[in-house]
Amino acid sequence: MIKNIYKVGQVLAFVPFMAIPSISVTSNIGSLDATPVTQVEVSVDDLRSQKAAAIDSYFTARGMPLSGTGMNFVLVAEKYGLDWRLLPAISVRESSGGKAACGYNVFGWGSCKLSNFKSYEDAIESLGKNLGGANPKTSRYYAGKSTMQKLYYYNGTVIASYPGEVASIMSTIETHLN
Repeated sequence: MIKNIYKVGQVLAFVPFMAIPSISVTSNIGSLDATPVTQVEVSVDDLRSQKAAAIDSYFTARGMPLSGTGMNFVLVAEKYGLDWRLLPAISVRESSGGKAACGYNVFGWGSCKLSNFKSYEDAIESLGKNLGGANPKTSRYYAGKSTMQKLYYYNGTVIASYPGEVASIMSTIETHLN
């Protein structure tokens, strides 16, 4: 019986976050002492909203044009299995959150030669697809790689400090979580 439960846990560990229905999930948080267990209900939508609000708060506090796109960043990150802070942090490093963007290309993607994006959402989707390893043309650089490896291939081969700079921005974005 325990072996079967363990196998189910292993399988669920690899289910993408978006595959979980938007219902309340109950978590039992407690300790080994005799105090009662506290139940906390957190929905998937609540978690998404908190992450989106953190991104939007970061952008708004700095007067960045990408303010209001937080939920798009979160959903694209879930769709492609990326850290929710990665794409917003790259946009900050590359264009100050859209202040110095090449059209809608807030990521400097293709050395800013790719400016055919129709919107910020289009650019976010495109970069998410590439960094998530879903584009066959770029998958050798990004598929199955850690966040730091993705950053290395994104621009770390040119600027050695780039992965660390983006990681620092990611940490700062996270401080905006409620």
